[in-house]
Amino acid sequence: MIKDDTTWYASWFNTPFYHILYKDRDYAEGENFMYNLTEYLNIPENGKILDLACGKGRHAIYLNKIGYNVTGVDLSENSIKHAKQFENDTLHFNVHDMCKPYHEQFDAVFNLFTSFGYFENEEDNLKTIKAIKANLNETGFGVIDFLNSDFIIDNLVPEDTKTVDGIDFLQKRRVENGYIIKDISFIADGKDYEFQERVRAFTLADFEALFEKAGVYLLDVFGDYKLNKFHKKTSQRLILIFK
Repeated sequence: MIKDDTTWYASWFNTPFYHILYKDRDYAEGENFMYNLTEYLNIPENGKILDLACGKGRHAIYLNKIGYNVTGVDLSENSIKHAKQFENDTLHFNVHDMCKPYHEQFDAVFNLFTSFGYFENEEDNLKTIKAIKANLNETGFGVIDFLNSDFIIDNLVPEDTKTVDGIDFLQKRRVENGYIIKDISFIADGKDYEFQERVRAFTLADFEALFEKAGVYLLDVFGDYKLNKFHKKTSQRLILIFK
């Protein structure tokens, strides 16, 4: 059995299996979200955007394609190594810990697709929001796109198997000690693997408390990628706009 004892996100996100499991994510939906978001925020032409926890860079690449100067950062060295092949004069990628401020300021900082609430140390969640604030220029906006914990918990599927590229990923889900947890096990190349995803079940009220501590101001809340109004029981996403 192969298990990695480093933090779950540092090990799991750095494997090829993470990208295999989630390869069917809707690219068009993600691109529409980026377009809707930049239009809503009225980010200036050639404006600077920081894509925080960018993974392999697909959203950063799209944002750059529609005219923005984009920096993508992620803790995963393998993801950044992959993303760097797409760099140009207005698109850059670097390995960076999002708990710490980056060395530039931006018109917007995007933290997308539930790339928050991973940390073992609760203080790191607050540090991340403070870092986002530090990376915003005077007119800049922060965006955290998180899952809607109430909806997820109400609709939790305890167990299923997802087959991708001939690999059967057994996924077991539970809520424990304030975390939404998914245990993932599979066999690949004759070896057994086990990984875990752990995300704090933050609610809107939890974020409001964190924002108050960080000294940032919540401006708007949306419940999906079309920027419809947030509803606690029916919205799948919790999208927070702040500065």
